[in-house]
Formats: sequence, structure tokens, C-alpha cells
Amino acid sequence: MPATIQHRNLPQSLLRAREAVMRYFRPNLKLAGVTEQQWRVIRTLSQAGEMEIGQIADSCCIPGPSLTGVLERMERDELVRRFRISTDQRKVVVELTAKSRKLVEKMAARIDARYDLIESHLGPQALTQLFALLDQVAALPDPTQEEPVKLPIARKTRVAAR
Repeated sequence: MPATIQHRNLPQSLLRAREAVMRYFRPNLKLAGVTEQQWRVIRTLSQAGEMEIGQIADSCCIPGPSLTGVLERMERDELVRRFRISTDQRKVVVELTAKSRKLVEKMAARIDARYDLIESHLGPQALTQLFALLDQVAALPDPTQEEPVKLPIARKTRVAAR
């Protein structure tokens, strides 16, 4: 008899929820001519100011190698500027260009309207609770830093043919 998993598939549920939410924002991103990853970088930098690449990767949930390509294209399109810190040449900092800041100003009302629409479906209290729950989930401890759970391994035994 195959083993059954008792819990719902949380990662899949989160992915489905993400896709449902992104349907509200993708049309505006397409009109603006930016990808989802580029918008995450722009949105993050517009709120935090200049940041080191590692901080952007962590904040935007974009793996470092992928972020390198994203930033190269963004720099080519004059959306960001990368530079090294004079006190530590190993660190690369990224900042928005005037072009990106104008894009944020142009997009702000559209993005806020999308949030208003989502809130109209969920209700303000549910949306606030959703953000609080997502913050709690994001703050879960890293299981790779904990002792692994040791479960007994079931061994298959062969049944002799009769």
C-alpha cells in the first residue's frame, strides 16, 4: 500500500496563490515593458534605496546567477546603475536610474488600483491577515540549520513465489 501524505501541498498552494495574484499585475508590467523579476528589483530599490547585489537577491528571491543576468539587461536598458564602493571594491551596489524612478511614479496609481481590486475581493481585514501570515511563513527558521529528523527506513522484503 503506498504511503499517503497527511497534509495539503503547501508549496503548491503558495504557487497557485502567487499565480492568481500575478494575474492582476502582469498586464501593467507588460505595458511598462518590464519583466516580473525586473519589477521586483525596481520596486525593492524604490523602497530601500541603493543596495548590494546580495541584498537584492535575498529581498527579491532571485538566485544570484539569475540576478546577474537580470541586472545586466536592466543596466543595458538604463533602468539601474551598478557601481563599486570606494571603501570596499569587492562590493557592488545597485541604484535606480531616473528612468526607473519615473517608471515607478507612472506605475504607482496602476499598482495601487490592482491592490484595491484584490482588497475588494478579499476584504481589508483578510488582506491584512494574509500579509501577517505570509510574514510569519517567511520568518520560519531555516530547517537546514536544525538537526535532521531521523525516521526509520522501511525495508522491502521479498515474498517467495508459491
